[in-house]
Amino acid sequence: MYCRARFASRLASTTAAAAASFSPSACSRVSSPIASPSSASSVSFWNQRYRSLSFSSSLRSLRCSAPRLHWRSPESLRVLARTSAPVVERFHRRIATTASEHPFKGVMTSLPKPGGGEFGKFYSLPALNDPRIDRLPYSIRILLESAIRNCDNFQVTKDDVEKIIDWENTSPKQVEIPFKPARVLLQDFTGVPAVVDLASMRDAMKNLGNDPKKINPLVPVDLVVDHSVQVDVARSENAVQENMELEFKRNKERFAFLKWGSSAFHNMLVVPPGSGIVHQVNLEYLGRVVFNSDGMLYPDSVVGTDSHTTMIDGLGVAGWGVGGIEAEAAMLGQPMSMVLPGVVGFKLSGKLCDGVTATDLVLTVTQMLRKHGVVGKFVEFYGEGMGELSLADRATIANMSPEYGATMGFFPVDHVTLQYLKLTGRSDETVSMIEAYLRANKMFVDYNEPQQERAYSSFLQLDLAEVEPCISGPKRPHDRVPLKEMKADWHACLDNNVGFKGFAVPKEEQNKVAKFTFHGLPAELRHGSVVIAAITSCTNTSNPSVMLGAGLVAKKAYELGLEVKPWIKTSLAPGSGVVTKYLLQSGLQKYLNQQGFNIVGYGCTTCIGNSGELDESVASAISENDIIAAAVLSGNRNFEGRVHPLTRANYLASPPLVVAYALAGTVDIDFEKEPIGTGKSGKSIYFKDIWPSNDEIAQVVQSSVLPDMFKSTYEAITKGNLMWNQLSAPASTLYSWDPNSTYIHEPPYFKHMTVEPPGPHGVKDAYCLLNFGDSITTDHISPAGSIQKDSPAAKFLLERGVDKKDFNSYGSRRGNDEVMARGTFANIRIVNKLLKGEAGPKTIHVPTGEKLYVYDAAMRYKAAGQDTIVLAGAEYGSGSSRDWAAKGPMLLGVKAVIAKSFERIHRSNLVGMGIIPLCFKPGEDADFLGLTGHERYSIDLPNKISEIRPSQDVTVTTDTGKSFTCTVRFDTEVELAYFDHGGILPFVIRNLNKE
Repeated sequence: MYCRARFASRLASTTAAAAASFSPSACSRVSSPIASPSSASSVSFWNQRYRSLSFSSSLRSLRCSAPRLHWRSPESLRVLARTSAPVVERFHRRIATTASEHPFKGVMTSLPKPGGGEFGKFYSLPALNDPRIDRLPYSIRILLESAIRNCDNFQVTKDDVEKIIDWENTSPKQVEIPFKPARVLLQDFTGVPAVVDLASMRDAMKNLGNDPKKINPLVPVDLVVDHSVQVDVARSENAVQENMELEFKRNKERFAFLKWGSSAFHNMLVVPPGSGIVHQVNLEYLGRVVFNSDGMLYPDSVVGTDSHTTMIDGLGVAGWGVGGIEAEAAMLGQPMSMVLPGVVGFKLSGKLCDGVTATDLVLTVTQMLRKHGVVGKFVEFYGEGMGELSLADRATIANMSPEYGATMGFFPVDHVTLQYLKLTGRSDETVSMIEAYLRANKMFVDYNEPQQERAYSSFLQLDLAEVEPCISGPKRPHDRVPLKEMKADWHACLDNNVGFKGFAVPKEEQNKVAKFTFHGLPAELRHGSVVIAAITSCTNTSNPSVMLGAGLVAKKAYELGLEVKPWIKTSLAPGSGVVTKYLLQSGLQKYLNQQGFNIVGYGCTTCIGNSGELDESVASAISENDIIAAAVLSGNRNFEGRVHPLTRANYLASPPLVVAYALAGTVDIDFEKEPIGTGKSGKSIYFKDIWPSNDEIAQVVQSSVLPDMFKSTYEAITKGNLMWNQLSAPASTLYSWDPNSTYIHEPPYFKHMTVEPPGPHGVKDAYCLLNFGDSITTDHISPAGSIQKDSPAAKFLLERGVDKKDFNSYGSRRGNDEVMARGTFANIRIVNKLLKGEAGPKTIHVPTGEKLYVYDAAMRYKAAGQDTIVLAGAEYGSGSSRDWAAKGPMLLGVKAVIAKSFERIHRSNLVGMGIIPLCFKPGEDADFLGLTGHERYSIDLPNKISEIRPSQDVTVTTDTGKSFTCTVRFDTEVELAYFDHGGILPFVIRNLNKE
């Protein structure tokens, strides 16, 4: 069993003898590539893993500090000039001796170039001569290659390799494996707090008497500033410039901080604002598919602090979202601990029918997979239908993995992938290298060849011809509604009780009309009136077929005399400059402009809640008449309160449908039977009159989307813009915190940190801070949108002289823990059972019975020295991978969350912040057990880490005499180590401090 004292003495000897421990002789005793259990197996896995996470930084640096080459120089742009020469020299020496040192030296193989010479060397899966590998899903082969390449019998062991090879038998057993991604991806909403944490960790290292520079990314980090732009100005030719000026005015301090980080930390590339949405930039530019680092070839893989990092899976790159705190640990060289996932095989056949878009397909796939149950699993797509899907279509499906609950939705590399790489400007030699490597390592799919059967945990299949036009909503992305049923579904939602599919509007009020004046024009709103129509988000703005399809709808409608009502807030936020170029090339942008869909900026806007304010007259008409107003957006998230506080109905739709609903002005319409409007000839215009055929769209795509557009866009991407380039940032190792800043603030996590870990903690007589039902999302827990004027966060800002117009959003203030703690559980649509169904960011302070803002109640509990817990239903923490949804509760004093089930990323984030996640037993929840939330709760958790096991049962008792059993959701031994240290980042700091 693990013993801290024994670990300390082992660390001392391990550090001194690190080189010897890693010598060729130590590794060459095993005769076969896969080690059989040895006599040392009596030493627990936990001892070995804990030690492996703490070995010498010199060895980790040798493995992880490799300069990286790329098809077009994000590498040269990154910071190789700042990488110290000794590190580079050590790396080159390491590469030179790899063949003699590595446990799998026998399978290292050369990859020849067709014309002579070699592309480089790689670890060959076929050279293992193990028939089990041929049956592995392609996604698991990527995990296997990483384990083999990184195998050092410290961080990654031969036992780990064997677990992955034996995936068919081991994955059902929920075994733990380490994974080292090739790179880390950030966006600014999550990137700012990540850099804040890194800066604070440097201070902690200094306070512990060690070198602050030990806190430095050891793997490539790409940060794309894309989440800060808001739709303040719409329907204007100058919208891009005006919105960017406002973006810089609000976020100048944040941006300067990121600029400091890009120079203070090695291996970090910051892509400036106005460049595009992080996932589209990743797809079109940053994605390598195969790395060639100084002659070492290996598959690209990435973890990102945005849940839609999975979009890159459409390119055959294994990637998924993690919390910011997990990403920070990965940056610092820690392997990610994960449960070896099951893989759902999803077979596609047939072809999409005319008029059906990739968005319709992804909403169908999302509903199917959500019903099947894929949480914590990989989904791998295959079948003859793959040839009918463009790379952009695949990326659309992969992007929505968080909405169907999978870790990733993976599309193995095939000829379609190679064509896309050439289209987007990757060189012929790079594409040739990628194909040659993947074929040689059995990671390429050639549908012209017989397919070998692969093993999957379960199977689904879909005939693409069965997909029909649809949208999703009004409150969840997986609530798909066929377009032909939309009108009936809308009226059912008006009738239904308040819930995911209900608004409980009395019959006599359903036809209510709110008349108002909009800029001197008569206007009216009804239930279902569209007030926001946005072509936005990473999901669809990367897909030329739906973007150009939207342009064709706008063109046909304009030519027939249809126009969008002026009071509807319309916007177009492309994912990259390439979109603008092909919309202009096609001649369709002018028609989008004429319908009000002017480009407003290049970034994640309405989908993240940066929709900006509605016109005051529209907002008043909604509020004063209690109108259920609608937003229609081409996004991936439509949770309550996310898109805009005044749009209670939010529907996800393809870009062409966004334009169609904007033209109709309402979601209360049957497109098959009712006209959209009246044309200039006085004739009724129907949906079919403005909808383009698939052939029409394909012709425009063929003539308008050109390789030179990608080349010219990305050659200039890191040049920035005048506003970015004029920002000044200090050149210092440590950040100089400004105590008066309301954007960047030193967090309290490490201020009183000790050398020794605090050990595990149970919970004694805790009060229930909040009592939730099902599907509480990270948007409920830590909203990203607007700061309400009467909230604790607003009060904090006003007291510091910030005007309401300068509040910005919660997302933009994630670098300030004082704002974010006050914004925790601040969603205006959150429903807390302690308030008996009343929606809003308040709760009951149990000892006094007072109704208070959640923050105020939490501070009262903390002041009295009283711990708190949260009760919840199923899917707690679903939605975005938002680490503040764990950081915030920790700062509020929450010690545990007891839920029916957790979303994958959020559960790990809770562990990473030292909060105990517990699950009710199957069939039980708070209501079943008769818990009201007015009880006091004690959780009987052992006070020695050696006495806690992953997923063990513990007893929870209350002061009312009730007692029940829960499962502690520490899923791996490594997570127990994090809990022992009070979180993942203190764990990292203490281990770096010992080196």
